[in-house]
Amino acid sequence: MQKDKKLIVYDIFFLIASLYFALLLRFEFNVPSEYMIFFKLSVVPVVIVTLICNKFFNLYNNIWKYASVEELISIVYSVSLSNIIFIIYSYFVNYKILENRYYRFPYTVHIILWILSVLALGGIRFTYRLSGDKKEENCTKRRHKNLLIIGAGDAAAMLIKEIKKHTNFNYNIIGLIDDDKSKRGKLIKGIEVLGGRNEIIEVCKNRQIEEIIIAMPSAELHTKREIINICKNTKCKLKTLPGIYEMIDGNINITKLRDVNIEDLLGREEVKLNTQNISKYIKNKIIMVTGGGGSIGSELCRQIAKFQPKQLLILDIYENNVYDLEMELNYNYIDLNKKIIIASIRDGGRLKDVFRKYTPQVVFHAAAHKHVPLMEGNPQEAVKNNIIGTYEVLKCCDEFKVEKFVQISTDKAVNPTNVMGATKRFCEIMVQAFNEVSKTEYVAVRFGNVLGSNGSVIPLFKRQIAHGGPVTVTHPEINRFFMTIPEAAQLVIQAGAIAAGGEIFVLDMGKPVKIVDLARDLITLSGYEPDMDIKIEYTGLRPGEKLYEELLMNEVALTSTEHDKIFIEKPAKIDMNFIEKSIGEFKEVLDQDKEQIIQLIEKKVPTYKRKK
Repeated sequence: MQKDKKLIVYDIFFLIASLYFALLLRFEFNVPSEYMIFFKLSVVPVVIVTLICNKFFNLYNNIWKYASVEELISIVYSVSLSNIIFIIYSYFVNYKILENRYYRFPYTVHIILWILSVLALGGIRFTYRLSGDKKEENCTKRRHKNLLIIGAGDAAAMLIKEIKKHTNFNYNIIGLIDDDKSKRGKLIKGIEVLGGRNEIIEVCKNRQIEEIIIAMPSAELHTKREIINICKNTKCKLKTLPGIYEMIDGNINITKLRDVNIEDLLGREEVKLNTQNISKYIKNKIIMVTGGGGSIGSELCRQIAKFQPKQLLILDIYENNVYDLEMELNYNYIDLNKKIIIASIRDGGRLKDVFRKYTPQVVFHAAAHKHVPLMEGNPQEAVKNNIIGTYEVLKCCDEFKVEKFVQISTDKAVNPTNVMGATKRFCEIMVQAFNEVSKTEYVAVRFGNVLGSNGSVIPLFKRQIAHGGPVTVTHPEINRFFMTIPEAAQLVIQAGAIAAGGEIFVLDMGKPVKIVDLARDLITLSGYEPDMDIKIEYTGLRPGEKLYEELLMNEVALTSTEHDKIFIEKPAKIDMNFIEKSIGEFKEVLDQDKEQIIQLIEKKVPTYKRKK
């Protein structure tokens, strides 16, 4: 309110001054006395009319710290309207001053007054903005983090604008980095391009950089990885804008900034899908995903939704996760026909009712117990869920003539050393047995660890880092194959399109990664120094845990497919009588002690070699 009063006082002063100078300029600084008399008579009406117009166009309500072109237009409208009213006033309400002559201002005075009034009223208000920006700049430079932006393109320009507008993000932008030599020394939004990627470490050291933002949304992944690896040596916290394909609307916004994740280092180029083949077996079909609320299951639902299924059935025993997924799909896929089904795959009767009612045509089976140490201590639950639950789903697919069944398997099923891996290997055996006797096409897809999935090592490391450490690793040499959640889900769907029945598909996981290297990278990306700021502790291998995982049975040759990331382990002939008899034995032994259950698993899965 105090500022509004000041503005009104300033406006009155500058309006009077503008009218006086308009007269001086029109008459070349020699104003006739009769016009000075008319000036004195016109001052009050001009001021009153202009103030009323200013009020009408909200010139006393705006927060001028955020003034932009829209506010300037409001000033032009107000001054224009007040001048039109003044012209009408001076035409009809003129004054007989000397010798019975009527006097009014020449039209050139009104033109000059319009120009001077726009400059005066606009200048006052935009001075508010500039002084406000300067104050914020002066005070924030003392408390904001020194920031370096990697990339000097459109994304960086928009990011600089956003950061300057949102001063609460606590950034003092020091400079830009770009490999384009033609940009060196040039300014973008007032920020200088300091050099290329080879200068990153030197710039960070000399300019006391605390944080780095990678603003290269369209750059290829291998380029981003190279830059991230350089930035890891600066001890700066890293953030990045997501890739263009992640930003559906294509807008660059500071709210889309995220921390650089380990996925940015390990992720692969975007998976190329044969959408035509996928569309053939998903579009306008009724698709069921068991375990639909889990990490892989929920991502499968997101990917399937893109291919316009006739109906998506999301089956899960846990209502919380599946509720969150339902809300997400409601927002992102408004027209998706979906049904949430709360049910257990162990309950054969309930499953039959579901299959009978909804008649799914394709089933993706992601429901399973997957945590190795927990299943070592609870083998009966692993058998109930992973083996007997999967058997119930397989039976329903056969009975209700499902076209295609896709089993989500794991690298831990290869020469398993733990209960979880052994039960998943038996699931693969059942898949191949059912394929021999059923018209349904049964296949399994095997892959390694999924970055960011529930219970995976990355979320655990992030929590440990957030608490100041230590970060716990079981063994300095332990390694694993890794894949991102979207990549795993996309390749599962793609494998389903290739399937003819009976295959075990193996996804190309690249090279295995040491877990301790993951831990070190994640600590560094969080802005800390491994073993100094955050300690790494080795806790020893857990029950059933391998040092190295394998993706294939050693004795089985691999066959390539039309997709360069998907391979096939040749179908094996499995007798269905063996499966039926084994399921009966598993059901009988569930009430026995832990040792008897494990002995039966060893008998049914010959490649299972438990650690003593």
